[in-house]
Amino acid sequence: MEYVKSKIRDIIDFPKPGIIFRDLTTMLKDAKAMHMVADGLASLYRDKGITKVVGIESRGFIGGSILAYEIGAGFVPARKPGKLPADTISASFEKEYGFDTIELHADAITPDDIVVIHDDLLATGGTMNAAYELVKSMNPKKIYINFIVELSALNGRDVLPKEAEVTSLIVY
Repeated sequence: MEYVKSKIRDIIDFPKPGIIFRDLTTMLKDAKAMHMVADGLASLYRDKGITKVVGIESRGFIGGSILAYEIGAGFVPARKPGKLPADTISASFEKEYGFDTIELHADAITPDDIVVIHDDLLATGGTMNAAYELVKSMNPKKIYINFIVELSALNGRDVLPKEAEVTSLIVY
């Protein structure tokens, strides 16, 4: 994963002074890095019986879709309010730059599902924790949590549920 890490660009003072933004778009445009991420994600979950991958808007759609395809699972988008066309459930949460809300279709997950919730990056953990609570409310058999990148200094893992297996391909 060192090659993948070398393709992630640091943007200093974005979106505000004092923040180092880990820009994954430079990794995404590199074919070798994308293949390595796809292989890395799939190797974590190929033999766990995953039936659904929930990808968090918007960059989580990329890795989540790739993961779902690679392991033969369905893909479920976790979106901002008003973006999903059918009945939804929602959760509001605090994130590093303010407050937000996330929604899932009310029929997206069943009690027979084994789910991986995927996002590109773990910072403070608020978005993922809200997504976890939504998925958990649908009573699947098991829930895993996954990121491409984890910013360990922000202690995002501390707000995630202890019962969930959390994996990250790259940790800063």
